[in-house]
Amino acid sequence: MTKIFSFTLKKTDNKARLGEVHTAHGSIQTPAFMPVGTQGTVKAMKLSDVKKSGAEIILGNTYHLMLRPGADLVAEFGGLHKFIGWDGPILTDSGGFQVMSLGGHGVATSSAARSNGSHQGLCKISDEGVEFSSHIDGTKHFLTPEKSIEIQHKLGSDITMIFDECVKYPATYDETKSAMERSLAWAKRSKNAFVKRDGYGLFGIVQGGVHEDLRKISAEELIKIEFDGYAIGGLAVGEGQEVMLQVLDYAPDFLPQEKPRYLMGVGKPSDIVGAVARGVDMFDCVLPTRSGRTGQAFVREKKRDGVINIRNAKYRNDSKPLDEKCICYACKNHSRAYLHHLHKAEEILAAMLLTEHNIFYYQDLMRDIRTAIEEKRFAEFAQEFFVKN
Repeated sequence: MTKIFSFTLKKTDNKARLGEVHTAHGSIQTPAFMPVGTQGTVKAMKLSDVKKSGAEIILGNTYHLMLRPGADLVAEFGGLHKFIGWDGPILTDSGGFQVMSLGGHGVATSSAARSNGSHQGLCKISDEGVEFSSHIDGTKHFLTPEKSIEIQHKLGSDITMIFDECVKYPATYDETKSAMERSLAWAKRSKNAFVKRDGYGLFGIVQGGVHEDLRKISAEELIKIEFDGYAIGGLAVGEGQEVMLQVLDYAPDFLPQEKPRYLMGVGKPSDIVGAVARGVDMFDCVLPTRSGRTGQAFVREKKRDGVINIRNAKYRNDSKPLDEKCICYACKNHSRAYLHHLHKAEEILAAMLLTEHNIFYYQDLMRDIRTAIEEKRFAEFAQEFFVKN
């Protein structure tokens, strides 16, 4: 049976949306959180455990995978799904953000600096594409919209992202406008380069920084090009939650109701709840895995984004699990005292257990969000989330 890439909007509760994305490798219940598997692995986790958490889709990255092990090698193994042993959907970021942050080794954000090739270590952005140095070995590369789409095709991504230019916050209006316009030109080239096939989709990315007029123009022009879904990019780049939510008060409203909406690189649990309330369907962030590796665990007993730091001495004799409502391996089998000991002893298992717990926490949060929308009580859920304890 042929699988067509599509999105079903099942129910709404004010702006909050309950839906399902259908792809070549299965369906994704939305709102959804995608664990980040940048280099073909969700750090410190087996993919079987990622699946046990309830995650239906993971994220890979064009920039990292093109540098190591290389898209051609992955293609020889039958694509990223077979190479890493994941049979569910995969979304790949186009690499634009990483090129301009990692590849640029401190990318210039001003148009003058971007155009000045004498700035050693900065990536060089032109209308054609981006020249950058590998953060691994310093080798030079040139990434264009066509090349990014080609790499993602070789990886076999269920959801391919267009190549775009993302400016860091703060940036001037003119800098943001220039990047938005270049991103639109690259969006057309990305669409032309994309090989359309059943079950595989291409998402456009709305840019425009914190400027409503630029966001509106970007969205309108992307809709004219026609994509299978739309991402809101250029947020979570230093503007803070209050400003981000102000942008989300209007940005999702510019996008079609019948297409999935993806907020890139977000975020904290409170970011996600706030964004769902404003009409966003999909999320990704390195926060739960990065926090796990640094001894931090998300728990329900704290306010909003309550995080406990297992390194703290107060957990040395604590017999409770990280979270009494969590069903992850760590919470079912170990005490906070044991996890404290593992982290103090610098055992690898500490990072593994805390990371798994955090991914379970995020997936539990998404299930709770979906249930609240289904039962038409998301407003109450959000209110309780923001004031609990």
